[in-house]
Amino acid sequence: MKFRVNFLFVLYSVFSLFVFSGKAPVQRDTIIQKKNQPFLEKGLFDSDDVLPITLTGNIRELLNDRTGDPKYFPLTLSYKKEDSSELSIPVQLKTRGHFRRLKENCNYPPLLINFSKDGPQLNSVFKEQNKIKLVMPCVGDEYIIREWLVYKIYNLITPFSFRARLVKVKLEDSRNKKPVAPFYGILLEEEKQMVKRNKVIKIDRNLQPRQIETQAFLKMAVFQYLIGNTDWSIQYQQNIKLLAVDSTAAPIAVAYDFDHSGLVSAPYANPAEELLMSSVRQRRYRGYCMQNMNMFTDILVEFNRLKNEIYGLYSGCMLLDNKIINSTIKYLDEFYATINKTKLWQNEFAYPCDINGTGNVVIKGLKED
Repeated sequence: MKFRVNFLFVLYSVFSLFVFSGKAPVQRDTIIQKKNQPFLEKGLFDSDDVLPITLTGNIRELLNDRTGDPKYFPLTLSYKKEDSSELSIPVQLKTRGHFRRLKENCNYPPLLINFSKDGPQLNSVFKEQNKIKLVMPCVGDEYIIREWLVYKIYNLITPFSFRARLVKVKLEDSRNKKPVAPFYGILLEEEKQMVKRNKVIKIDRNLQPRQIETQAFLKMAVFQYLIGNTDWSIQYQQNIKLLAVDSTAAPIAVAYDFDHSGLVSAPYANPAEELLMSSVRQRRYRGYCMQNMNMFTDILVEFNRLKNEIYGLYSGCMLLDNKIINSTIKYLDEFYATINKTKLWQNEFAYPCDINGTGNVVIKGLKED
């Protein structure tokens, strides 16, 4: 019995040595210190989760400011952080764009959100943002979701692409008590951030397609063919940004703004009359004439490698109904059926060589505000 008591005493002494030694308080202080530190949010584009945001202020005047030189309106942007606390950020918003800005074309105009250089956003998901584009629904939520998924496809294909975050937007007009049902929107990565992320510089001069880095151009042009988009041009930088590793390197073309693509199929989208196309669902390769068709080989291998991931974006999307998903998969099937038959893809991608076709029509587009 005496031995048992002594044995228990030894165990208690050893236990006390670990728990009540000088090291234990240091560990507790460390935990307390971490709890008192500000909660660090992930970056805006580090998650694919839908981000609910609320915009509060003079919403009516902001959305009606669609002509001439738009002005900024002071609003509050609020959202729930990862620690479930709500954060309100003072921001400035104005309308932007051209086609989607007009009332006769779209229910909501695209917006530009301007954050201050300091303030509560520095400890938020918007901590790296300065001026960020918010794509609003033109005619319905489903087309916003479709366009967001096109950005996700492009992100799979190349890092030289704009990242996009799907948000659920709630509008609270300070002068109108009538609530508006929340809807989906897209926050697009700022150009400066995309440039910084890829360690490149922006190129502003006008160039011809043949002056663009060849493999990057072909990858971008085949992507545009995949999604059925003809609303772009290098010459006028229509829905195209140009980047380069340095001032002496061949530029890289980066596409954006995909609401006129066949994959989105917005009801207002129509191909340019000069292209003589029946609808945006009709694919038309808009590159330049390539004499060496072998230049496409590696590009098509890459698109085939990414096939399952591209299809997975749609098959795993819970925000679209099955009818839309099935229609999209069928549209993608047509692309992959083409690129896996040599005669078919060579005929499609050689279209710009046809002097009687419209393969060399340049889309000038409308100058963005």
